[in-house]
Amino acid sequence: MSAVPPPADVVAADVARALAEDVGSGDISADLLPAGRRVRATIRSRENAVLCGAPWAEACFRALDPNVRIEWAVQDSGRLQADGVFVHLVGDARALVTGERSAINFLQVLSGTATATAAYVERVQGTGARILDTRKTLPGLRLAQKYAVRCGGGMNHRIGLFDAVMLKENHIVAAGSIAQAATTARTLHPSAPLICEVESLDELTQAIDAGVDRVLIDDFSLDDMRRAVSIAAGRVPLEVSGGVTLERVREIALTGVDYISVGSLTKHVRAVDLSMRILGDA
Repeated sequence: MSAVPPPADVVAADVARALAEDVGSGDISADLLPAGRRVRATIRSRENAVLCGAPWAEACFRALDPNVRIEWAVQDSGRLQADGVFVHLVGDARALVTGERSAINFLQVLSGTATATAAYVERVQGTGARILDTRKTLPGLRLAQKYAVRCGGGMNHRIGLFDAVMLKENHIVAAGSIAQAATTARTLHPSAPLICEVESLDELTQAIDAGVDRVLIDDFSLDDMRRAVSIAAGRVPLEVSGGVTLERVREIALTGVDYISVGSLTKHVRAVDLSMRILGDA
């Protein structure tokens, strides 16, 4: 499985912020090391995981040592084995120790998202349902985390407020009705995907009649999910949101819905345990 990372300028901007935050006016611990010394190093995982974040890690090290050599034994989307080395580095000793924390921060957080996503994707295999992310991302790292979801086998929901119209309760109340909100949305943004969140089977019927592109059924019971699938009858894709956990995601998928969005993929991140070790002179 492969996923295309964000553009290089996005990665570079993320890395510049991270290094500025961590290095500040200079790494005063790295000053203790001999200038110009080149060393070998490895990064290993202490647990099984799905790798994500290689472009960010590389950018961290290359920003500090343009001549660093980096060899990946595992590529993004690949599986890490517990206690397995997945990257070899040869570079300036000061640069490697200075860049270590920022590089591993990107790797551990993004691999955490990819690993969590892969667990959900595996749980719904054979059902036809697809796992989606949400906009509940770490500030400033949305494109990175959404890439991590793709590395884990999931799909991206809208990137932000600009690339799809999402009609939620407040939009509908302010507009007067689902039909009116949908009509206005089509008039103002005819090429944008139109998604409508509903809270009842009656609202589902209204959304289908309004011709929306996808209906998000929020906090429905399993029985109502099945009824919603029957009502939609393939006319519009259905997405489940709210109350989704790894323990119950398969029973949700078995109702016949098309998509399941999981905010915890990017919101409740458990970082993967990684470590870098310098092995000696290069």
